[in-house]
Amino acid sequence: MNRSYMTATEVTDYGPYITKIILPLSESIKSEVLSENTFNVYVERRSKETGEVLQLRKDWRSEERYPSKGYCRVKNAYTSDGEGNKTEIGQFATLELEVEAIYRLNSENAFVKEHNVYVFCDFRITQVKEIQTDSFSISGLVYDHFSGGRMEQIKGWVNSESSYAEMPLRFGYFTPNMNKDKRPLIIWLHGAGEGGYDTSVAYTGNNVVNLSSEKIQGIFGGAYVLAPQVPTMWMDDGSGEYTLSGKSMYVKALKALIDEFIHLHSDIDTNRIYIGGCSNGGFMTMRMIIDYPGFFAAAYPVCEALYDNVITDQNIEDIKNTPIWFTHAKNDEVVKPEITVIPTYERLLETGAPNVHFSYFDKVVDTSDIFKDNEGNPFEFFGHGTWIYMLKDECRLDYDGSPVKENGRDVTILQWLALQSKQITVPNR
Repeated sequence: MNRSYMTATEVTDYGPYITKIILPLSESIKSEVLSENTFNVYVERRSKETGEVLQLRKDWRSEERYPSKGYCRVKNAYTSDGEGNKTEIGQFATLELEVEAIYRLNSENAFVKEHNVYVFCDFRITQVKEIQTDSFSISGLVYDHFSGGRMEQIKGWVNSESSYAEMPLRFGYFTPNMNKDKRPLIIWLHGAGEGGYDTSVAYTGNNVVNLSSEKIQGIFGGAYVLAPQVPTMWMDDGSGEYTLSGKSMYVKALKALIDEFIHLHSDIDTNRIYIGGCSNGGFMTMRMIIDYPGFFAAAYPVCEALYDNVITDQNIEDIKNTPIWFTHAKNDEVVKPEITVIPTYERLLETGAPNVHFSYFDKVVDTSDIFKDNEGNPFEFFGHGTWIYMLKDECRLDYDGSPVKENGRDVTILQWLALQSKQITVPNR
């Protein structure tokens, strides 16, 4: 008899992965009788629209496509409760899966056509080793029917849509649960890959949910997190193409969404509205602080894609007093820092900007001890992915390699951000 399985998904630095498969058993057993090779785990990643197995590229640079199917490595197995929590004796077997960065067989996101979308990971789990206890044995179990999944990190997130008649935008948001009269608002603007029509991708396609984690919320004393989404990309000037002019057709719609969100949440501290995002979202971050100077308390553009040659001297003058912390990598081949962030940063300093920082990494390497290369070393992500560092609050050094300081103390990017206010902006240099 084929059986049902359940899954647990974790949003990692590389998006959402199914990290646990939970299998109901007919009898309670001791955890010690399970091993990593009790079951094998086969998966086919299918389109949620057509049900077909996806034909995907190995990475963003390759042209060759392959059917996204194969065997996942089980790195741990133990008895558990129905939610996958380990127990010494239990009526569930939980299999922990390796989180792998190349073929990503257990990732619930895949780049299809123009955007990252959620896909269905269709598993077949087969028992290949007998489970032997003192009084009975279990063999021949097969699980191939999905009966539900959990993703703990999206608890508290809600999807909605603005009421701006000319161009309503979808968005996800998180409400803090700390008791304070006024809370800051952190705005995250997604990259081009997270556009489209699945709003949850705007905050789970990358590890944006870390901004709602207990650790980061503690830095801000509780903060709203707002993640708007556009159907194309922020760099769309109306042509449907990536603009070279630096214009976006979404500027007014995004400002209307932000204004409406603030109006509907009267406990937002309007002196502490922070805006940032990656790549296309970094472009839009720059666009918004230029178009609405003085509105935002601080900005944190990541691998931002606004070409410096479209930023006027007056634009620089308008934003020089806005606290900004840039993040980029030297080997970014998608958005080259030499024509975007570096000249813009230098112009801001030349104009006397008192509170501007720039974390400039050589490359982007896994720091989570999760993603490995073929030799077991930390995996090197593509150079564009500096949002991995920023969202984990691992930006600490300035452009010259020195620690960023606030009030004489070394600070990370999010510690710095939490201290910025339109009422109190302290020069750091």
